[in-house]
Amino acid sequence: MGKRISHKSSLCGVARPLDAIGDWWSLLIVRDAFDGLRRFGEFQKSLGLAKNILSARLRNLVAHGIMVIVPAAEGGPYQEYELTEKGRGLFLVLAALRQWGEDFFFAPEEAHVLLVDKKSGAPVRRLELRARDGRILGPADTIVRHAPTMDKVKTASPRAEATRRKSHRA
Repeated sequence: MGKRISHKSSLCGVARPLDAIGDWWSLLIVRDAFDGLRRFGEFQKSLGLAKNILSARLRNLVAHGIMVIVPAAEGGPYQEYELTEKGRGLFLVLAALRQWGEDFFFAPEEAHVLLVDKKSGAPVRRLELRARDGRILGPADTIVRHAPTMDKVKTASPRAEATRRKSHRA
């Protein structure tokens, strides 16, 4: 198996996070953390993962600021893993992945777990990507483009610069 390539310099918002969560174990660890697991042994029992692999994945999640190590809630010598704000930000990613998985990896009547609203007990609504005006967007409705760099933002066109100078004189 070849060495993994880092995407830390990528301009792509899909590629760059893959250094932190680009393997299935990392996302499953985060999933389990959302379900309340906090200790190494709990993650290992849930995932059936070898200790060395689990340890490496947890170290990576901590290094990327997705989880932090905290003292055990009841004290003692144990440490626990807790999601940071950055880690909690993965909730929508996991919800979208869950819904995609339900759509394409289960037979229509096949049993599977459901994400439900604690308050009502009802399954959560489908996630939708919407335009600022509320329209539902699909792949054909969007494009990816480069955001302006700081140099381009600072360097206005000659016409815009002349307009700016005129407005300052007034």
